[in-house]
Amino acid sequence: MKEQAQKRRRAYSPFNPHNIESFYASGTPTKKKTRKKRVSNHSHQKTNGVKSMGKKKRNVKQQKKEKLITETLPPLRDSVRIIPLGGVEEVGRNMTVVEYGDDIIVLDMGFKFRDEETPGIDFLLPNTKYLEENKDKIRAIFITHGHLDHIGAIPYLIERIGNPPIYSRSLTTVMIQKRQEEFPDCPKLNIHTVEREDIIKAGKLRVRFFSVTHTIPDSMGVIIETPYGDIVATGDIKLDHIEGVPSEDEEKTYSIFKDRNVLLLMADSTNIENPGFSTPEWLVHKSLEEIIKSVKGRLIIGTFASQIERIVKIMEIAERYGKKVVVEGRSMKNNIEIIRKVGVLNIDKKTIVTAEDMHNYPPDRIVALATGAQGDDFAALMRMSNKSHKYFNINKNDTVLLSSSVIPGNENAVMRLKDNLSRQGAKIIHYKSADDFHVHSTGHGYRDETEWIHRKINPKFFIPVHGHHHMLRIHKDVALGLGVPEENIVIPDNGMVIEIRNNGEKIVALESNVAEEDLAVDGLTIGNMQDIVIRDRKMLSEEGIFIVVASINIKTGKLKKSPDIVSRGFVYLRESQELLQQTRLIIKKSVEDNTKGMNPIDFEYIKEQVAENVSRFLLQKTAKRPIVIPVILG
Repeated sequence: MKEQAQKRRRAYSPFNPHNIESFYASGTPTKKKTRKKRVSNHSHQKTNGVKSMGKKKRNVKQQKKEKLITETLPPLRDSVRIIPLGGVEEVGRNMTVVEYGDDIIVLDMGFKFRDEETPGIDFLLPNTKYLEENKDKIRAIFITHGHLDHIGAIPYLIERIGNPPIYSRSLTTVMIQKRQEEFPDCPKLNIHTVEREDIIKAGKLRVRFFSVTHTIPDSMGVIIETPYGDIVATGDIKLDHIEGVPSEDEEKTYSIFKDRNVLLLMADSTNIENPGFSTPEWLVHKSLEEIIKSVKGRLIIGTFASQIERIVKIMEIAERYGKKVVVEGRSMKNNIEIIRKVGVLNIDKKTIVTAEDMHNYPPDRIVALATGAQGDDFAALMRMSNKSHKYFNINKNDTVLLSSSVIPGNENAVMRLKDNLSRQGAKIIHYKSADDFHVHSTGHGYRDETEWIHRKINPKFFIPVHGHHHMLRIHKDVALGLGVPEENIVIPDNGMVIEIRNNGEKIVALESNVAEEDLAVDGLTIGNMQDIVIRDRKMLSEEGIFIVVASINIKTGKLKKSPDIVSRGFVYLRESQELLQQTRLIIKKSVEDNTKGMNPIDFEYIKEQVAENVSRFLLQKTAKRPIVIPVILG
């Protein structure tokens, strides 16, 4: 397309008004086309030759899709049905359905943050259409731990699926309730606290729990007892170990599976690409203690607010060495309030001081905990780095410790953060530069840890979850290497319907998909993410917008005056007057040629012609394709 545009620019001398007739001769129609019958009476918005679907047409399509969800699935009979609604083909948005007979159990209800492919969207949610149609069968929701990719969607989805009871461990329960306070219009949650010894009856199914190691306390795996064996979901998981030897606590935890009949395992795949064992958290704690103890000057630690165990340890170490802790970042403050409430954090209240009061203490007695290690624009650490923080002025005596890895996609933001801190003289320690220290550890096990867990659980069938497709495929290879037959493994997609049939002897993936459309939080609305809206937003960000306002004399079909043009993100109007003048001639010709003999004037048709001709002309002259919106007044 760009090569064609360049050829056309060479054929037409730039901004030459005499080339208007040549432009039309090159293929743009000057005579009125035969008008097509409109789908409905609703107005169509024309954007670069693509028409938005009429409302009636969309409704028909939606009705067909509803029929596909409710009618094409075979009767369940004695099979066990598993449907990952999110958390596969991606990292985040974890939610899985397990169904047997008339009973449905839901595992987790998380969201995913937007990325470059979803501009303007706040969060992506699992599509719960299947659950909404079967809400009378939902017996319980079990939440494995308190991270947002497992609990974040609860306020948005819980009412849609009938507000069923939620079961989670103590810290997770408090985190869910705390988040729910931000949504006062949502129904009160029917939430219950469970511990690993508890057994919950959900319809005809029984559910047990086991503790798992993650970066947040009270993480748990779930065991669903079916007539054919156990369905085990690990949640996010790693191992506590010493040089590749799992601890006694891990051995004790997984010993429960020795005498159990595990029908199906669904396990975390996030770090399956990495060989060996991940860095244990206790080793990070040891390094943090050495840094806190020996650092000269003020220490600022940037980390995830969700790294609860690490935050607790940092504060305990700071208190042990007589230092004061300053907490910066709303999510960090909220989580610290929660862990104090449930008794996970037990330190003297005087250990925590406000940013206003920290200047009452020597700099080397201050440890600051801050959000923003990923370079978030408005997070505390970024505001410190760009000198916009009210109380923190970074100087050469400060040490900034980034106790986190860089999430893919955030590389440039983190680079800017480190540049800004360096310009102010701060010493920076991060996971790549700290040769003698382990300043960060993942919450997801590496390949050898995963293999150890597989051997302990020893499932008949296996579904890899929590990861992009290539991660799931690598996890499949690991399971194959451990002796699981290939026909007993299914690599899922979001919305795929998987069934265990023949009394637990066969696993199959059906062709049906119950979550083809993404659900999104977009401002104050929650609904299916429309491709045309996302496409327009991308075009606006890349190509800009070009608005044409033309007034027509409805008796003669002539323009009353020269058209007004408004442009944003396309060209700078003051420096493009010749282009605008040529565009006005295109608009005039498009309107007046197509209104000849037209009585009454079809404004929709005229708008289409103006949009098409202006778009084509601007593409030829600039190699850019802005969204053209004509406003035709009579």
